[in-house]
Amino acid sequence: MDTRQLQAFCAVVERESFSQAAERLGVTQPAVSLQVRALEERIGRRLIDRSGRRVEPTEAGRTLYRSAQRLLAAEEQMLTELAEDETGELHGRLAIGASTGPGAHLVPLLLCEFAASHPQLRVQLAIADTQAVIDRVAGRELELGVVGALRRQRGLEFEPIARDEIVLAVPPGHALAGRDVSLDELRAQTLVVMQEGAGVRQVIEDELRRAGLRVRDLGSRLELGLPESVKSAVAAGHGVAFISRTGIEAELAAGTLATARVAGVEPVRQIYAVRPKGRTLSRAADAFLAFARKEAA
Repeated sequence: MDTRQLQAFCAVVERESFSQAAERLGVTQPAVSLQVRALEERIGRRLIDRSGRRVEPTEAGRTLYRSAQRLLAAEEQMLTELAEDETGELHGRLAIGASTGPGAHLVPLLLCEFAASHPQLRVQLAIADTQAVIDRVAGRELELGVVGALRRQRGLEFEPIARDEIVLAVPPGHALAGRDVSLDELRAQTLVVMQEGAGVRQVIEDELRRAGLRVRDLGSRLELGLPESVKSAVAAGHGVAFISRTGIEAELAAGTLATARVAGVEPVRQIYAVRPKGRTLSRAADAFLAFARKEAA
């Protein structure tokens, strides 16, 4: 199908005028009329209702318009990628997902630095918990994800790109601050936990299990979802929490949080890039992944 005919048709629908469509496309009005008429003849249906004071798409025209938009967008993406091959510049859009831990500090900083070197590239970051990001990558909604826990899933590849220390955060001036804490002392505390599906929570559950302890054996009465909620609760004195050290660097420097070490529990997690197995990444995603490997290592 001639995409010039589709462009003319879409312009008429959007401008509701043959003359304005011609002006937008930089051609004459008769040329637009010929393109639309040729498209109608090819399809065998009337696409534009010309009987009123303004032109409007028929029912068949509305159906074609939706499909034509997708086809023209695909053509634009193809031409963009071909232009990138010639110039070496990255264009278009890079949309990735990140779980709440890496998505709070590591990934935004990496994306900002990467985008600064590629001014023609539009960057979008979606934040969700680890499982949600993995599910969206598996469903091909996201080309690439960065998560804080490994979840074996068919059809996906996980690549470690960084390491992240998990610490026990406590309020400043707390009896445990700066100390090595026994498991019995930990049991006596109110443990604030993140929501199910969070990478930090999975790592801590696995690490405590190896030490012969389960999260539910602790006084974990508070499940507050996101890291920011957990940090606020701990800073206000409502309990202690395991959390990514990189996520509380500012609070540690400001003195609004302190840390402790739990004897026999040394949780260090990998940060993973996750992608569909066997899928060729776009040039933008591939370039960002190479950048992340180098800068986050």
